[in-house]
Amino acid sequence: MLVACIAACEGAGILGSFSTVKAIPSWYRNLKKPSFNPPEWLFGPAWTTLYLLMGISLFLVLQEGFGQSWVQISLAIFATQLALNVAWSIIFFGRQSLKGAFIEILALWAAILASIISFTQVSTWAALLLVPYLLWTSFAAVLNYSLMKLNRNRN
Repeated sequence: MLVACIAACEGAGILGSFSTVKAIPSWYRNLKKPSFNPPEWLFGPAWTTLYLLMGISLFLVLQEGFGQSWVQISLAIFATQLALNVAWSIIFFGRQSLKGAFIEILALWAAILASIISFTQVSTWAALLLVPYLLWTSFAAVLNYSLMKLNRNRN
């Protein structure tokens, strides 16, 4: 079951990457970027690691038993944040909407925080494994906002 949980989360990353891969060499590289923009090569390993942690976190929650109400609620919240994660890539890279992606990443951030809070009711470790994801998404939101401001003519 651990492998399936990790595969599901990594699969979400792969879905989002379909939009990302096409846009990086053209659209993304031509954006004005803030000084704190990480190098492109960093995003792949960072997200792969975060999806791995999400998968382990999901596994820990499922280990508590799907029949428990907190587990079911937590899984619904987790599924929502995972869908929002995929949607952000589609909006940012696929639709090339910096403003739309910024609005969406705020919803994603709230859904990740809700996942952490709900996972705390089931497994402290599962909740803690999502903290790096929340931190990275916080950074991504600041980066998205900066890109939106620097590239106003592309929103």
